Amino acid sequence: MSEDELEEGEIEELRRRKMLELQQRIAQEQQRAQMQQQIEIQKQAILRRILTPEARQRLNNLKMVKPDFTNALEIQLIQLAQAGKVQTPITDEQLKEILIKLQAQRRDIKITRR
Repeated sequence: MSEDELEEGEIEELRRRKMLELQQRIAQEQQRAQMQQQIEIQKQAILRRILTPEARQRLNNLKMVKPDFTNALEIQLIQLAQAGKVQTPITDEQLKEILIKLQAQRRDIKITRR
């Protein structure tokens, strides 16, 4: 075997390894995305049970503006319902009260010096 043949063989082996790594990474990403989708489906099913349609609609509207906050709120509502700390189904009025309480807690005080 000549040096050129060895180099071509090594290059081909490197390409094969890179392709295998890429395929494995893609498979892992697909599996992770599938798991996240299943979790989201389960979360939505639980929210349908613990929220009235009006409250769910308010949550969906809020999700468009503040997706991270709403995601955390949904998890918190599910935990509260599972622990029996809130009466289900949660109405739109109850959800409004919860949101008002959360907003009052989140206010930051900013002091500006002149």
